[in-house]
Amino acid sequence: MAQVVITGTSKGIGLETALVLARAGHTVYATMRSPEKAPELAQRAAAEKLPIHVSKMDVDSDSSVAEGMAEIEKQAGVIDVLVNNAGIERHGSIEELPLSEFRAVMETNYFGALRCIKAVVAGMRERRSGCIVNITSIAGKLATSPLGPYAASKFALEGLSEALAQEMKLFGVHVAIVEPGIIDTSMARGLEEMEQPTHYPHTKRMEKLFAGALAMELQRGPHLVGEKIVEIIESGTWQLRHVVGPDAQQVLDFRRSMTDEEYVALQGQDDAAYAAEMARRMGQS
Repeated sequence: MAQVVITGTSKGIGLETALVLARAGHTVYATMRSPEKAPELAQRAAAEKLPIHVSKMDVDSDSSVAEGMAEIEKQAGVIDVLVNNAGIERHGSIEELPLSEFRAVMETNYFGALRCIKAVVAGMRERRSGCIVNITSIAGKLATSPLGPYAASKFALEGLSEALAQEMKLFGVHVAIVEPGIIDTSMARGLEEMEQPTHYPHTKRMEKLFAGALAMELQRGPHLVGEKIVEIIESGTWQLRHVVGPDAQQVLDFRRSMTDEEYVALQGQDDAAYAAEMARRMGQS
């Protein structure tokens, strides 16, 4: 069984992934910014007597990651698997969202993952074993307003992961990208209820899309991501990308069915024209 570090475990995908991996027999070192404000994981681990160790680590901080990883390595002896899950979401039009919000999402979603990778990758290279799992999103493969800031961070992590996979293959270290679709988390529920003044119609469209998806009787629990990560770790697969969620692959296939120009034209219409075009395309499929 593996010694696994998971970032961003206070709620949602990170919390459920920690539980799923621990139930599968792996020892989990679950990190979060403020464990004192998010006791649920520790409580559930104690109730089930699971091998989960919760610790404080802020992926936005060089010193916090260095100290946190060093302490975990001291406890674990070796870090076999790193799961980069910590992430935040920011949405809004490119014009209207403050630059500080773009910086914040890149700091956590991209540089946060990079900090953690750099903290463990030398040891994995030297041992010629290990696994790094980066959780991106299908938004790392397609961008739809008003999720431009979030998509940009996930596009960046996708590119980093692909390059990292090439570097580490030589040393027997596995790299995997997990791309969830709409998973039922507080982040997704927040997108379902977007309320902000804007000149652009895309925000309301995205709100309706998330509300509709979450209302469907489909399995969207965050445990799905944890189960996929268990599969990746235990199978020893070299497959790079793994799509998760009931309609995630369908969305990616829909995007691939169009040229870039067709996709931009579809999204760049007023509400009436957009609704008519989507109805036409759905009717064709």
